[in-house]
Amino acid sequence: MRLFLSLFLLTLFFVAQAQPATRWYKGNTHTHTLWSDGDDFPELILDWYKSRDYDFIAISDHNTLADKEFWKEVPEHPFRQERFREYLKKYGKDWVEYKTDSAGKISVKLKTLKEFRPLFEEKGKFLIIQAEEVSDKFEGKPIHMNAINVKELLKPQGGHSVAEVMQNNLDALNEQRKRTGQPMILHVNHPNFVWAIKADDMRGLRGERFFEVYNGHPLVHNYGDSTTFGMDELWDDLQISYLADGKPPLYGLATDDSHNYLEYKVGLSNPGRGWIMVKAKELTPEALVGAMENGDFYATTGVLLADLQTTNNTLSVEVEAKANTKYTIQFWGARPSPAGNSKARKRVLLKEVPGTSASFKLTPQDLFVRAKIISDTPQKNPYQEGDVEKAWTQPLLK
Repeated sequence: MRLFLSLFLLTLFFVAQAQPATRWYKGNTHTHTLWSDGDDFPELILDWYKSRDYDFIAISDHNTLADKEFWKEVPEHPFRQERFREYLKKYGKDWVEYKTDSAGKISVKLKTLKEFRPLFEEKGKFLIIQAEEVSDKFEGKPIHMNAINVKELLKPQGGHSVAEVMQNNLDALNEQRKRTGQPMILHVNHPNFVWAIKADDMRGLRGERFFEVYNGHPLVHNYGDSTTFGMDELWDDLQISYLADGKPPLYGLATDDSHNYLEYKVGLSNPGRGWIMVKAKELTPEALVGAMENGDFYATTGVLLADLQTTNNTLSVEVEAKANTKYTIQFWGARPSPAGNSKARKRVLLKEVPGTSASFKLTPQDLFVRAKIISDTPQKNPYQEGDVEKAWTQPLLK
Protein backbone atom coordinates (compact mmCIF):
# COMPACT_ATOMS: atom_id res chain seq x y z
CA MET A 1 0.00 0.00 0.00
CA ARG A 2 2.84 2.38 0.90
CA LEU A 3 4.58 1.58 -2.39
CA PHE A 4 1.38 2.30 -4.33
CA LEU A 5 0.87 5.58 -2.49
CA SER A 6 4.48 6.62 -3.11
CA LEU A 7 4.20 5.84 -6.83
CA PHE A 8 0.90 7.73 -7.01
CA LEU A 9 2.36 10.83 -5.35
CA LEU A 10 5.44 10.62 -7.56
CA THR A 11 3.23 10.47 -10.65
CA LEU A 12 1.28 13.53 -9.48
CA PHE A 13 4.56 15.37 -8.95
CA PHE A 14 5.83 14.67 -12.46
CA VAL A 15 2.46 15.56 -14.01
CA ALA A 16 2.50 18.87 -12.14
CA GLN A 17 6.07 19.50 -13.25
CA ALA A 18 5.10 18.86 -16.88
CA GLN A 19 2.30 21.44 -16.79
CA PRO A 20 3.46 24.93 -17.84
CA ALA A 21 3.14 27.38 -14.97
CA THR A 22 0.75 30.28 -15.41
CA ARG A 23 1.51 33.87 -14.49
CA TRP A 24 -0.20 37.24 -14.70
CA TYR A 25 0.44 39.41 -17.77
CA LYS A 26 -0.42 43.11 -17.83
CA GLY A 27 -1.81 44.60 -21.02
CA ASN A 28 -3.99 47.17 -22.78
CA THR A 29 -6.25 46.23 -25.70
CA HIS A 30 -7.33 49.71 -26.82
CA THR A 31 -4.50 51.94 -28.05
CA HIS A 32 -4.45 54.59 -30.79
CA THR A 33 -1.51 56.03 -32.71
CA LEU A 34 -0.91 58.42 -35.59
CA TRP A 35 -2.14 55.65 -37.85
CA SER A 36 -5.62 57.02 -36.99
CA ASP A 37 -6.54 59.67 -34.40
CA GLY A 38 -3.80 59.20 -31.82
CA ASP A 39 -1.33 62.07 -31.47
CA ASP A 40 1.97 60.17 -31.23
CA PHE A 41 4.26 57.86 -33.16
CA PRO A 42 3.83 54.11 -32.57
CA GLU A 43 7.43 53.69 -31.43
CA LEU A 44 7.14 56.35 -28.72
CA ILE A 45 3.83 54.92 -27.54
CA LEU A 46 5.20 51.40 -27.32
CA ASP A 47 8.25 52.69 -25.47
CA TRP A 48 5.89 54.35 -22.95
CA TYR A 49 4.04 51.11 -22.22
CA LYS A 50 7.05 48.81 -22.22
CA SER A 51 9.00 51.08 -19.87
CA ARG A 52 6.09 50.92 -17.42
CA ASP A 53 6.07 47.13 -17.14
CA TYR A 54 3.26 46.29 -19.53
CA ASP A 55 3.67 42.82 -21.01
CA PHE A 56 1.47 43.26 -24.08
CA ILE A 57 -0.20 46.00 -26.08
CA ALA A 58 -2.82 45.83 -28.81
CA ILE A 59 -2.46 48.64 -31.34
CA SER A 60 -6.08 49.25 -32.34
CA ASP A 61 -6.42 52.15 -34.75
CA HIS A 62 -9.75 52.94 -36.39
CA ASN A 63 -10.55 50.78 -39.43
CA THR A 64 -6.91 50.34 -40.36
CA LEU A 65 -3.91 48.09 -39.85
CA ALA A 66 -0.34 49.38 -39.83
CA ASP A 67 0.63 47.36 -42.88
CA LYS A 68 0.91 49.80 -45.78
CA GLU A 69 2.65 53.00 -46.86
CA PHE A 70 1.17 55.91 -44.94
CA TRP A 71 2.39 59.49 -44.63
CA LYS A 72 1.23 61.76 -41.82
CA GLU A 73 1.60 65.53 -41.81
CA VAL A 74 2.95 66.97 -38.56
CA PRO A 75 0.49 69.64 -37.31
CA GLU A 76 1.83 73.12 -36.65
CA HIS A 77 0.94 72.98 -32.95
CA PRO A 78 4.10 73.48 -30.86
CA PHE A 79 3.55 70.22 -28.91
CA ARG A 80 3.34 68.24 -32.14
CA GLN A 81 6.34 69.94 -33.71
CA GLU A 82 8.39 69.31 -30.57
CA ARG A 83 7.29 65.68 -30.54
CA PHE A 84 8.53 65.21 -34.09
CA ARG A 85 11.92 66.60 -33.08
CA GLU A 86 12.03 64.22 -30.11
CA TYR A 87 11.11 61.30 -32.38
CA LEU A 88 13.81 62.24 -34.87
CA LYS A 89 16.43 62.64 -32.13
CA LYS A 90 15.58 59.33 -30.46
CA TYR A 91 15.50 57.16 -33.58
CA GLY A 92 17.69 59.08 -36.02
CA LYS A 93 17.52 59.96 -39.70
CA ASP A 94 18.35 56.41 -40.74
CA TRP A 95 15.05 55.30 -39.18
CA VAL A 96 12.75 58.34 -39.56
CA GLU A 97 11.62 59.04 -43.13
CA TYR A 98 10.21 62.51 -43.64
CA LYS A 99 9.88 65.23 -46.22
CA THR A 100 9.25 68.97 -46.19
CA ASP A 101 7.09 70.64 -48.82
CA SER A 102 7.48 74.11 -50.34
CA ALA A 103 5.37 75.62 -47.54
CA GLY A 104 7.65 74.12 -44.89
CA LYS A 105 5.13 71.50 -43.75
CA ILE A 106 6.65 68.24 -42.57
CA SER A 107 5.22 64.82 -43.40
CA VAL A 108 6.47 61.58 -41.85
CA LYS A 109 6.23 58.10 -43.30
CA LEU A 110 4.89 56.01 -40.43
CA LYS A 111 6.55 52.70 -39.76
CA THR A 112 4.49 49.55 -40.20
CA LEU A 113 3.90 46.93 -37.53
CA LYS A 114 6.32 44.64 -39.36
CA GLU A 115 8.99 47.35 -39.15
CA PHE A 116 8.61 48.51 -35.54
CA ARG A 117 7.74 45.16 -33.97
CA PRO A 118 11.39 43.94 -33.79
CA LEU A 119 12.39 47.10 -31.89
CA PHE A 120 10.19 46.18 -28.90
CA GLU A 121 9.12 42.58 -28.83
CA GLU A 122 10.99 40.19 -26.57
CA LYS A 123 9.89 36.60 -26.19
CA GLY A 124 8.20 36.16 -22.84
CA LYS A 125 8.69 39.82 -21.94
CA PHE A 126 6.82 42.09 -24.34
CA LEU A 127 4.29 41.38 -27.08
CA ILE A 128 2.53 43.57 -29.66
CA ILE A 129 -0.86 42.25 -30.79
CA GLN A 130 -2.31 43.36 -34.12
CA ALA A 131 -5.76 44.79 -33.53
CA GLU A 132 -8.29 47.22 -34.98
CA GLU A 133 -11.08 49.37 -33.66
CA VAL A 134 -13.89 48.50 -36.03
CA SER A 135 -15.63 51.87 -36.13
CA ASP A 136 -19.12 51.50 -37.51
CA LYS A 137 -22.30 53.54 -37.08
CA PHE A 138 -26.06 53.56 -37.36
CA GLU A 139 -27.99 56.79 -37.94
CA GLY A 140 -25.05 58.79 -36.68
CA LYS A 141 -24.52 56.70 -33.54
CA PRO A 142 -20.91 55.49 -33.20
CA ILE A 143 -20.70 51.72 -32.77
CA HIS A 144 -17.13 50.70 -32.00
CA MET A 145 -15.77 47.21 -31.34
CA ASN A 146 -12.15 46.15 -30.89
CA ALA A 147 -10.95 43.19 -32.93
CA ILE A 148 -8.00 41.65 -31.07
CA ASN A 149 -5.36 39.54 -32.87
CA VAL A 150 -6.94 39.95 -36.30
CA LYS A 151 -5.08 38.58 -39.27
CA GLU A 152 -6.82 40.74 -41.87
CA LEU A 153 -8.54 44.13 -41.85
CA LEU A 154 -12.12 43.74 -40.63
CA LYS A 155 -14.24 46.20 -42.59
CA PRO A 156 -17.28 47.74 -40.84
CA GLN A 157 -20.29 45.67 -41.86
CA GLY A 158 -23.11 48.18 -41.30
CA GLY A 159 -26.71 47.20 -40.62
CA HIS A 160 -30.26 48.43 -40.15
CA SER A 161 -30.09 48.89 -36.36
CA VAL A 162 -27.51 49.30 -33.63
CA ALA A 163 -27.89 45.64 -32.68
CA GLU A 164 -27.62 44.46 -36.29
CA VAL A 165 -24.43 46.47 -36.83
CA MET A 166 -22.81 44.82 -33.80
CA GLN A 167 -24.03 41.36 -34.78
CA ASN A 168 -22.77 41.74 -38.36
CA ASN A 169 -19.32 42.71 -37.10
CA LEU A 170 -19.29 39.84 -34.62
CA ASP A 171 -20.21 37.44 -37.40
CA ALA A 172 -17.51 38.86 -39.68
CA LEU A 173 -14.85 38.37 -37.02
CA ASN A 174 -15.98 34.81 -36.32
CA GLU A 175 -15.90 34.09 -40.04
CA GLN A 176 -12.31 35.37 -40.26
CA ARG A 177 -11.33 33.34 -37.21
CA LYS A 178 -12.86 30.16 -38.61
CA ARG A 179 -11.36 30.68 -42.07
CA THR A 180 -7.84 31.56 -40.90
CA GLY A 181 -7.66 29.39 -37.78
CA GLN A 182 -6.24 32.32 -35.82
CA PRO A 183 -7.68 32.90 -32.31
CA MET A 184 -9.23 36.35 -32.02
CA ILE A 185 -11.90 38.15 -30.04
CA LEU A 186 -14.12 41.20 -30.45
CA HIS A 187 -15.06 43.41 -27.50
CA VAL A 188 -17.76 46.08 -27.42
CA ASN A 189 -16.21 49.47 -26.70
CA HIS A 190 -17.61 52.23 -24.45
CA PRO A 191 -21.36 51.59 -24.92
CA ASN A 192 -22.27 55.02 -23.49
CA PHE A 193 -20.05 56.98 -25.89
CA VAL A 194 -22.52 59.52 -27.32
CA TRP A 195 -25.10 57.32 -25.55
CA ALA A 196 -25.04 55.15 -28.65
CA ILE A 197 -25.47 51.57 -27.36
CA LYS A 198 -28.24 50.61 -24.96
CA ALA A 199 -28.70 47.44 -22.93
CA ASP A 200 -31.46 46.24 -25.26
CA ASP A 201 -29.10 46.61 -28.24
CA MET A 202 -26.68 44.15 -26.65
CA ARG A 203 -29.22 41.83 -25.05
CA GLY A 204 -29.96 39.74 -28.11
CA LEU A 205 -26.42 39.46 -29.49
CA ARG A 206 -25.15 36.01 -30.41
CA GLY A 207 -21.52 35.28 -29.64
CA GLU A 208 -20.83 38.45 -27.64
CA ARG A 209 -18.38 37.65 -24.82
CA PHE A 210 -16.53 40.87 -23.94
CA PHE A 211 -17.17 44.55 -23.28
CA GLU A 212 -15.43 47.49 -21.60
CA VAL A 213 -16.58 47.86 -18.00
CA TYR A 214 -14.11 50.77 -17.82
CA ASN A 215 -12.74 53.00 -20.57
CA GLY A 216 -10.32 55.89 -19.94
CA HIS A 217 -11.65 58.24 -22.62
CA PRO A 218 -13.26 61.34 -21.05
CA LEU A 219 -16.46 61.19 -23.13
CA VAL A 220 -17.64 57.63 -22.55
CA HIS A 221 -19.96 58.10 -19.52
CA ASN A 222 -18.68 55.08 -17.59
CA TYR A 223 -21.07 55.82 -14.73
CA GLY A 224 -24.21 56.43 -16.79
CA ASP A 225 -26.86 58.94 -15.73
CA SER A 226 -30.37 58.99 -14.30
CA THR A 227 -31.82 57.20 -17.33
CA THR A 228 -28.93 55.06 -18.63
CA PHE A 229 -27.02 52.24 -16.94
CA GLY A 230 -23.45 52.78 -15.85
CA MET A 231 -21.09 50.02 -16.90
CA ASP A 232 -21.37 48.02 -13.66
CA GLU A 233 -25.15 47.99 -13.83
CA LEU A 234 -25.10 47.22 -17.55
CA TRP A 235 -22.78 44.28 -16.98
CA ASP A 236 -25.02 42.60 -14.41
CA ASP A 237 -28.21 43.35 -16.34
CA LEU A 238 -26.79 41.73 -19.46
CA GLN A 239 -25.32 38.84 -17.48
CA ILE A 240 -28.76 37.96 -16.15
CA SER A 241 -30.20 38.02 -19.69
CA TYR A 242 -27.34 36.06 -21.25
CA LEU A 243 -27.39 33.29 -18.67
CA ALA A 244 -31.18 33.06 -18.78
CA ASP A 245 -30.90 32.53 -22.55
CA GLY A 246 -28.25 29.83 -22.15
CA LYS A 247 -25.44 32.00 -23.46
CA PRO A 248 -21.85 32.02 -22.16
CA PRO A 249 -20.98 34.65 -19.54
CA LEU A 250 -20.08 38.22 -20.46
CA TYR A 251 -16.60 39.35 -19.39
CA GLY A 252 -15.48 42.91 -18.58
CA LEU A 253 -12.26 44.70 -19.59
CA ALA A 254 -10.65 47.94 -18.49
CA THR A 255 -8.84 49.85 -21.23
CA ASP A 256 -7.08 53.14 -21.86
CA ASP A 257 -8.59 54.02 -25.23
CA SER A 258 -5.49 56.20 -25.33
CA HIS A 259 -5.24 58.99 -27.90
CA ASN A 260 -3.29 61.76 -26.16
CA TYR A 261 0.35 61.28 -25.19
CA LEU A 262 1.77 64.79 -25.28
CA GLU A 263 -0.21 66.31 -22.41
CA TYR A 264 -1.68 64.62 -19.33
CA LYS A 265 -4.82 65.84 -17.56
CA VAL A 266 -8.46 65.11 -16.91
CA GLY A 267 -10.34 65.75 -20.14
CA LEU A 268 -7.75 64.08 -22.37
CA SER A 269 -7.55 60.42 -23.35
CA ASN A 270 -4.24 59.41 -21.76
CA PRO A 271 -2.48 56.06 -21.34
CA GLY A 272 -2.21 54.23 -18.04
CA ARG A 273 -5.78 54.57 -16.79
CA GLY A 274 -7.12 51.05 -17.23
CA TRP A 275 -5.73 47.65 -18.11
CA ILE A 276 -6.27 43.92 -17.77
CA MET A 277 -4.26 41.28 -15.95
CA VAL A 278 -4.41 37.94 -17.81
CA LYS A 279 -3.39 34.64 -16.23
CA ALA A 280 -1.85 32.61 -19.05
CA LYS A 281 0.76 29.92 -19.63
CA GLU A 282 2.84 32.04 -21.96
CA LEU A 283 3.01 35.47 -23.54
CA THR A 284 1.55 34.68 -26.95
CA PRO A 285 -1.63 35.91 -28.64
CA GLU A 286 -3.01 32.38 -28.63
CA ALA A 287 -2.44 31.88 -24.90
CA LEU A 288 -3.81 35.32 -23.99
CA VAL A 289 -6.95 34.97 -26.12
CA GLY A 290 -7.54 31.46 -24.75
CA ALA A 291 -7.16 32.64 -21.16
CA MET A 292 -9.53 35.54 -21.72
CA GLU A 293 -12.14 33.27 -23.25
CA ASN A 294 -11.89 31.14 -20.09
CA GLY A 295 -12.36 34.24 -17.92
CA ASP A 296 -8.83 33.98 -16.52
CA PHE A 297 -8.27 37.71 -16.19
CA TYR A 298 -9.39 40.74 -14.25
CA ALA A 299 -9.79 44.43 -15.06
CA THR A 300 -8.20 47.21 -13.04
CA THR A 301 -7.46 50.91 -12.75
CA GLY A 302 -4.74 50.39 -10.16
CA VAL A 303 -5.78 47.74 -7.63
CA LEU A 304 -3.73 44.56 -8.06
CA LEU A 305 -4.59 41.12 -6.71
CA ALA A 306 -2.18 38.88 -4.83
CA ASP A 307 -4.51 35.91 -5.30
CA LEU A 308 -7.73 35.11 -7.12
CA GLN A 309 -9.33 31.68 -6.76
CA THR A 310 -12.56 30.13 -8.07
CA THR A 311 -12.98 26.68 -6.52
CA ASN A 312 -15.89 24.77 -5.00
CA ASN A 313 -18.38 27.43 -6.12
CA THR A 314 -16.41 29.99 -4.12
CA LEU A 315 -14.84 33.22 -5.35
CA SER A 316 -11.87 34.24 -3.18
CA VAL A 317 -9.95 37.49 -3.54
CA GLU A 318 -6.78 38.71 -1.88
CA VAL A 319 -5.52 42.23 -2.62
CA GLU A 320 -1.88 43.11 -3.15
CA ALA A 321 -2.18 45.82 -0.54
CA LYS A 322 -0.48 49.19 -0.70
CA ALA A 323 0.69 50.91 2.46
CA ASN A 324 -1.77 53.28 4.12
CA THR A 325 -4.58 52.19 1.81
CA LYS A 326 -8.03 50.91 2.76
CA TYR A 327 -9.96 48.47 0.59
CA THR A 328 -13.56 47.39 0.28
CA ILE A 329 -14.41 44.12 -1.48
CA GLN A 330 -17.92 43.91 -2.91
CA PHE A 331 -19.52 40.74 -4.25
CA TRP A 332 -22.20 41.40 -6.86
CA GLY A 333 -24.59 38.85 -8.28
CA ALA A 334 -28.20 38.05 -9.08
CA ARG A 335 -30.95 36.45 -7.04
CA PRO A 336 -34.69 35.84 -7.56
CA SER A 337 -36.66 39.07 -7.62
CA PRO A 338 -38.89 39.83 -4.63
CA ALA A 339 -41.93 39.58 -6.89
CA GLY A 340 -41.82 35.82 -6.51
CA ASN A 341 -41.14 34.84 -10.12
CA SER A 342 -38.62 32.02 -9.72
CA LYS A 343 -37.11 32.69 -13.15
CA ALA A 344 -36.73 36.43 -12.71
CA ARG A 345 -33.41 37.63 -11.33
CA LYS A 346 -32.39 40.94 -9.81
CA ARG A 347 -28.95 42.49 -9.48
CA VAL A 348 -27.93 42.56 -5.84
CA LEU A 349 -24.95 43.35 -3.64
CA LEU A 350 -24.42 39.94 -2.05
CA LYS A 351 -21.69 40.86 0.42
CA GLU A 352 -19.36 43.73 1.29
CA VAL A 353 -16.18 43.29 3.30
CA PRO A 354 -13.68 45.95 4.39
CA GLY A 355 -10.13 44.66 4.19
CA THR A 356 -7.72 42.96 1.82
CA SER A 357 -9.18 39.46 1.54
CA ALA A 358 -12.66 38.00 1.28
CA SER A 359 -14.60 35.15 -0.28
CA PHE A 360 -18.15 34.35 -1.30
CA LYS A 361 -19.68 30.90 -1.80
CA LEU A 362 -22.56 30.65 -4.25
CA THR A 363 -25.87 29.54 -2.77
CA PRO A 364 -28.55 27.65 -4.70
CA GLN A 365 -30.38 30.92 -5.37
CA ASP A 366 -27.34 32.75 -6.77
CA LEU A 367 -27.01 32.97 -10.54
CA PHE A 368 -23.42 34.25 -10.47
CA VAL A 369 -21.00 36.28 -8.38
CA ARG A 370 -18.25 38.73 -9.30
CA ALA A 371 -16.05 40.89 -7.13
CA LYS A 372 -15.40 44.61 -7.32
CA ILE A 373 -12.52 45.91 -5.23
CA ILE A 374 -12.49 49.60 -4.32
CA SER A 375 -9.54 51.37 -2.69
CA ASP A 376 -9.39 54.79 -1.08
CA THR A 377 -6.32 55.72 -3.17
CA PRO A 378 -7.06 58.47 -5.71
CA GLN A 379 -6.34 57.35 -9.24
CA LYS A 380 -3.42 59.17 -10.83
CA ASN A 381 -4.57 61.22 -13.82
CA PRO A 382 -8.12 59.86 -13.56
CA TYR A 383 -10.88 59.52 -16.10
CA GLN A 384 -12.90 61.79 -13.84
CA GLU A 385 -11.97 63.91 -10.84
CA GLY A 386 -12.47 62.01 -7.61
CA ASP A 387 -11.96 58.53 -9.09
CA VAL A 388 -10.19 55.98 -6.90
CA GLU A 389 -8.32 52.84 -7.90
CA LYS A 390 -10.56 49.80 -8.49
CA ALA A 391 -10.54 46.27 -9.89
CA TRP A 392 -13.18 43.92 -11.26
CA THR A 393 -13.03 40.11 -11.39
CA GLN A 394 -14.91 38.04 -13.92
CA PRO A 395 -18.16 36.32 -12.89
CA LEU A 396 -18.18 32.88 -11.32
CA LEU A 397 -21.25 30.88 -12.35
CA LYS A 398 -23.21 28.42 -10.27
